[in-house]
Amino acid sequence: MLFQIFDAFKPRLHDSNSKVNQVALEAMHKMIPLLRDNLSPVINMLIPAIVDNNLNSKNPGIYTAATNVIQALCQHLDTSLLLQPFCTKAQFLSGKAKQDLTEKLA
Repeated sequence: MLFQIFDAFKPRLHDSNSKVNQVALEAMHKMIPLLRDNLSPVINMLIPAIVDNNLNSKNPGIYTAATNVIQALCQHLDTSLLLQPFCTKAQFLSGKAKQDLTEKLA
């Protein structure tokens, strides 16, 4: 069931409409404390959707929402669940996104 929900939700995290994208990130930020480690089965699918484009966004609302989601993940999930997906993404990112994710890894 969780996979079906997040399969449908994931495209909104990088929607071409910036308002939809931002609202999806803000909704994700609210869901994380509620779902906590129950997100573990979908975390490898969510991290790229949250990070790709959003952490390098020139739109300050999207960038802030994305950094809030990353912060919430670090706060509410077992960090061992985040290590591999963060490392994988950090290898292929550039610019501010690479810096932000590398700081979280450190």
